[in-house]
Formats: sequence, structure tokens, C-alpha cells
Amino acid sequence: MDSPHGAEVSAEDFGLEGPRGWAFRGVDFTADPGTLVAIEGPSGSGRTCLLLALTGRMRSTQGHAEVGGLRMPGRLAAVRRISALGPVPGVSELDPAFTVAEHLRERALLQRRFDGSLRTLLRPRAQRTATARATVDAALEAVRLDTAALPKAERTSVRDLERLEALRLSIALALMARPRLLAVDDTDLKLSDADRAEAWKLLRTLADAGTTVLAVCSEAPEDAFTVRTGTPATNEQPDGAAERSTAEDDAAENDAAEDDASENDASENPTTDDDTTGEGTADAIAETGRA
Repeated sequence: MDSPHGAEVSAEDFGLEGPRGWAFRGVDFTADPGTLVAIEGPSGSGRTCLLLALTGRMRSTQGHAEVGGLRMPGRLAAVRRISALGPVPGVSELDPAFTVAEHLRERALLQRRFDGSLRTLLRPRAQRTATARATVDAALEAVRLDTAALPKAERTSVRDLERLEALRLSIALALMARPRLLAVDDTDLKLSDADRAEAWKLLRTLADAGTTVLAVCSEAPEDAFTVRTGTPATNEQPDGAAERSTAEDDAAENDAAEDDASENDASENPTTDDDTTGEGTADAIAETGRA
């Protein structure tokens, strides 16, 4: 599936502290555009909070990070616009009562409503429908989800999908926004060895096509750029991946206040918007189930 060029992601002494303590802290790394970044750590080590912070869904309290040149915590809204969430428990889960078709149709409508231009909205209905169908088909092809092979094709309920099929569907929904940064939580959860290999193969293919991928896991594949949580920073990257220090971006910091004030837009997770501090941070951490 065609996608804009991936976003470079970096962090320097990056951390998030709430009333219950540190979710994560001292994260340092730089990943090139189109890198498969595995966020590895045990459950409860802050890996989901780090994923949400790097995609602009949670506000950090220490250090800074940059995604596509957008410095955080100042530019959260802008980062949300170029990133998309795959499956994240409690944040962007599939509805088990919905069918595959209903999920795809809903996402296409939301995409057209919030991300389409005025010219797009004014096109004839038949043209809008054809465009939406093409977007859906491209996303399904990118994740290799053959809906015709499902028990009831696109009428199959999410509750009847295998874990790997549900993962593919969640990622397809995220890809419909053509993000520069794709985030996936619990990548290897409840998967057999064969399905786990297939999941990493899919994410690797998306990264090779240009989209930067962040994937939370318990055990990272050897060829992934690995960022570990719950331990001192010992980040590793495969051969050929460049490691550089992040330069201070005064311009991004200067316009951070303007960005936050003018971009109070509808996000994918309103409960973790730009004003997430103090008690709000605790609520967001509790919502993700990763205190």
C-alpha cells in the first residue's frame, strides 16, 4: 500500500511520571524512517505508555522525543496526525460485536469525515464510495487479510476471528490513514510460534515499504531495532541502522504553545489529549493497563 515516507523517531532522557510513580524513564534512542522498532519488556514495565507517548497520545514529564521532526511534549497534536494506532488494549481495541465489514466501513467514514478535504466531501456519492472501497482494498492487501477466506467473509464478527486475523484487521484499519508512524501493542501476545513469525514478517514488510513501525512485545526479533523498558537503557539496532544524537530544535519548542492552543482536534483517544498531566496521567496509565 502506498504510504508517505516514514518518520524518524528519537528520544532523549524520555520519561513519564504519574502519581503512582514512573511509567518509564531514561529512554534514549534514534531510529531512521522505515525502521521496525521493537519495544521489548515484561508486562507492567511501561512499554504501552512509551508507545502512546511516542505517538502523541500521552504527555511525557521528562526529557523529550521527536517524531518526523515534531518535538514532544510540545507537538502532541501534530504527531497524532502523522501516526496511527493498531491494536492497543483499552485505547483502540476492535469491537467484538462488530463484523469485519462494519469496522472497515466505519473507519472509511471517519477517515473521509475528519481527514478528507472539502473537495473530497463534495464529490458525487458514487465516486466517494469507489474511493473508500479502493482504500479499504489497499489496506487489506497490505496486511494480507483475505476476507473471502473468513468463515462468513466480511460479515464475520470480530469475536470469531483468530488472533492473527484480528491483528491484521487492526493494522489494516490503522493503515487507512496512510500514517508515517504505525504503533502496535502486544504484538506477540497469545500467538503460536508460527503466527508470531507471520506477525513480525508483516510488520517488517510494512517497515521495508517505508512506514516506521513501533511494536510492543515480550521478545523482540533479532533483526529489529530494540528499545527495552524496565531496565537501564541498552538499546540495540541491527547493522546498517544509523545512531545519532538528537539536535536541540528551538524552533519546534517556540511554536509548541501555538500548536497545542490551535490544534484541540478530535483525536483517536480523547482521554489522553495534550492536557494529560497529574491526575490525567494516572487515568491514562490506568486505562492502558500499564501502570
